[in-house]
Amino acid sequence: MTMFSAQQRSTPRWHAHGHAVQMALGALLASVAIAAVAYLLWPTWGIVPATGPDRLPVSVGDTLFNVPTSAVRMKIQRHSGPQERVDLSFDFPSLQPPAAPKHVSAEQVDELPEPIDRIFVSIAAHHDAMAPEARLRTIYPRYLAAEAIPVQDGLTMRSFRAGTPYDAEDLFLAEQPLLAARCTRDGKTPGMCLAERRIEGADLTFRFPRTWLSRWRDVADAVERLTAQLHSAKG
Repeated sequence: MTMFSAQQRSTPRWHAHGHAVQMALGALLASVAIAAVAYLLWPTWGIVPATGPDRLPVSVGDTLFNVPTSAVRMKIQRHSGPQERVDLSFDFPSLQPPAAPKHVSAEQVDELPEPIDRIFVSIAAHHDAMAPEARLRTIYPRYLAAEAIPVQDGLTMRSFRAGTPYDAEDLFLAEQPLLAARCTRDGKTPGMCLAERRIEGADLTFRFPRTWLSRWRDVADAVERLTAQLHSAKG
């Protein structure tokens, strides 16, 4: 009788312990299932930082241009819409936007500058100022020396006379391909050239080193290609 009573008293404890074990196993299995589903549904791609568009549609002088974002030299100009002026730079001869500038330490500031390997382009509203072609026909001849000096392979040079507004500059001309560049002469700083194109309400000014005239056909081709690319709807 005593043994039977003891067995009866122990039975509820065994059932309670078994129920607790079942609950623990159920919770464990549910956790494993949730973890498996979460693993399968978790996105496998990384977080990509937001970046701006590759090209910007800008309006200069009511004329539409499509410019590479990374070619814009000034951060304040790096937006779409109407602008008075946009300044760009491109690697030469690839005509690709330049890579991001490298960090320069204080010790490197005093080192000799690297050779210029970029062509600079400014797009500005002309506000009905004299066109580059008209200036070439009517203004420059007043100040040029009479003699035209052959340079190489169809390129000629005429110097501006001393005491004129273009003193210490030379005018380089070619017809095939077309090139008209006004260049400063080498001095304390290397000589630089500028060539101009007008497209509707805007003037494009290209600046490049005078030393590039040794390959003037490549320069003329670069001016034409950039003009077409910047004014193209697709870039």
